[in-house]
Amino acid sequence: MASQGMIAERPTRARLWIAAVVVLGAVAALSFSSIGFIRKSEENARLQAEIAANGGVRPETPVPVVEPLVLDASKPDEARKLNADIPFSTAPNPAARPFVFSGDAVARDRATDCLAAAMIYEAGDDPTGERAVGQVVLNRLRHPAFPKTVCGVVFQGQERSTGCQFTFTCDGAMARQPSAAAWERARFLASRMLVGDVYAPVGYSTHYHTDWVMPYWSKSLDKVAAVDTHLFFRWQGWWGTPPAFSRGFAITEEPAIAKLALISPAHKNLETDALLAGLGGLPGLLDDSKMPMLTIGPDLIGKRIGPGTLAAIEPGGNGFIMKLDKGGDPARYAEAAARICAGRTQCRLLAWTNPGAAPRAFPVADASLSSMSFSYMRVKESGFERMLYNCEEFPTAPRVQCMARRIPVEAAPRLAADERAAARLPEGNKPAADSRPGLQLPAPRQIEVIRLQKPAAPATGTAAPGAP
Repeated sequence: MASQGMIAERPTRARLWIAAVVVLGAVAALSFSSIGFIRKSEENARLQAEIAANGGVRPETPVPVVEPLVLDASKPDEARKLNADIPFSTAPNPAARPFVFSGDAVARDRATDCLAAAMIYEAGDDPTGERAVGQVVLNRLRHPAFPKTVCGVVFQGQERSTGCQFTFTCDGAMARQPSAAAWERARFLASRMLVGDVYAPVGYSTHYHTDWVMPYWSKSLDKVAAVDTHLFFRWQGWWGTPPAFSRGFAITEEPAIAKLALISPAHKNLETDALLAGLGGLPGLLDDSKMPMLTIGPDLIGKRIGPGTLAAIEPGGNGFIMKLDKGGDPARYAEAAARICAGRTQCRLLAWTNPGAAPRAFPVADASLSSMSFSYMRVKESGFERMLYNCEEFPTAPRVQCMARRIPVEAAPRLAADERAAARLPEGNKPAADSRPGLQLPAPRQIEVIRLQKPAAPATGTAAPGAP
């Protein structure tokens, strides 16, 4: 019996060992499979802990600094790969609270058009992309790191030629006006967002960029959403959580943005009308009563005056050459004319956005006129006044204010026959006949050398008139 019991016990113990191994294996497998979940839970817990630790109260850490936006678009394929390698945050991504504008009718109209401009110029005529961009603007509006008006948020940094917060405000994009239908659609979507419409997928994002550029801040922020080719980010830590966006305020006034005056009646006022009158071909482009005469001497060369720097002064003090900041709509350059020429009975301003092409002194060579971007001329006693734009650079400027196209003419090359003839001339003393006093020799005949060749294609441009 004893032997039988022992024989029966062995398989029982074997089965127990096998069961134990299976259980341990299952536990190990469960542990490994839970690592990813635990990590996600830890990230979620980190965010929730920061919110709970402060109790919704602003922490001691300073408000994040908003740097000028600088993008590198030189290597789009490399940027797409780098952007794809940045993982999306697994922390909660709650929808932003609805925003309701509280200003008067004028302020509301200006806010609507500023928001619509950001939406259509940044996302194109795409309702989904426009709402995503609009949500970022409103998120910034509520965050203490940004201005406290809609227009202030959208056009923050517009005075810079590069590095503004929304690139369309300083890269020349506003020279292209949207179609009437696209503009009205953007205004409709903007007006809805100002009465509570929310685009939830981007949450509390305050930054975004396309996937083919790589800003320096991409890895330091939490990537939370993708809308088409745009990636959306929020600040890490408490400053990216809902309590950081709880700033309550009432907007009573929105600034007038001169750059919007061409498409937005709400942004026209006396000052912008004075600067923009030239775009409509109206007389009286500059109102001397609105700006005092500026004393301009050699000490101002190289110094900033309005949207550019002074490069040269014509002898007599009536002509000026400027290097203007590149980018933006043509209206910004009217400000240069207003600052330089206001109060002068005679004035001529010639300006280039390409600093390397701007002449350093008067007189200006004809070859430099083809690259000129803007000019203003006035002779007050005769009532002559004209503001002109390079319409290849600014295609939306009225045709009546387009400069004549100037085609630089290169010096004709010397013919090989001329070189050979010069080589055969005798060296040394002149012939005796040349030395006889009073002897007048007839001028040598000019012989034109013609080479047979195929007819050249007709020129596409027109002959340039005289310099302005």
